[in-house]
Amino acid sequence: MPRKKRITKGGIVYHVMNRANGRLGIFKKDLDFIAFENILAEGIDRYGMRICGYCIMSNHWHMLLWPSTDDTMPNFMHWVTVTHTRRWHTAHGTTGIGHVYQGRYKSFPVQKNRHYLKTLRYIEANPINASMVESAAEWPWSSIAHRKGIEKPFELDPGPVQLPENWLEIVDKPLKDQDNAQLKTCIKKGCPFGQNDWVITTAQELHLQSTLRKPGRPVILK
Repeated sequence: MPRKKRITKGGIVYHVMNRANGRLGIFKKDLDFIAFENILAEGIDRYGMRICGYCIMSNHWHMLLWPSTDDTMPNFMHWVTVTHTRRWHTAHGTTGIGHVYQGRYKSFPVQKNRHYLKTLRYIEANPINASMVESAAEWPWSSIAHRKGIEKPFELDPGPVQLPENWLEIVDKPLKDQDNAQLKTCIKKGCPFGQNDWVITTAQELHLQSTLRKPGRPVILK
């Protein structure tokens, strides 16, 4: 049975992530990270994608995308995934041997308010949560590096919500258990992350009603 086509809308912010097949460490050395950032830069030039935040880990990555048109995100993500897979195999001498990614990327829409900030914070705090660094500012392969002024191959979009002046301090603080649990649910199920009325409206608009269902009652995100 063919996979159900995802509906994406321009102007909506999306959290997007993908994980390596079998949790393979596809980012082991600096050149692996640099190559992926260069691919993102090329994708931005090709499709005009706005990247508001990202974090590249050893076997997966997260991005916060803000596409301007309905077809921007699927085209951008398809090109990035295919191009990275092809170049990774070429660089590591594994062309024709297995898959790089475990499947197609996961995504969920994010409301452009405090939920946007919570999602961005979750993304940029990934290296802390993985006990790889004590401060997010120590991880060079994320949007935090952009905010520190480290030169990268593409410009980071400022996004639809202004960041607090003490953003780096906020990212270093633990996310509330409830917020962390809700975000993990959204990643797993693809359900919208926001205030309840926005979640319901957005789920209807993007045909995501099934992601809100639980046995007996819908998911309520506040």
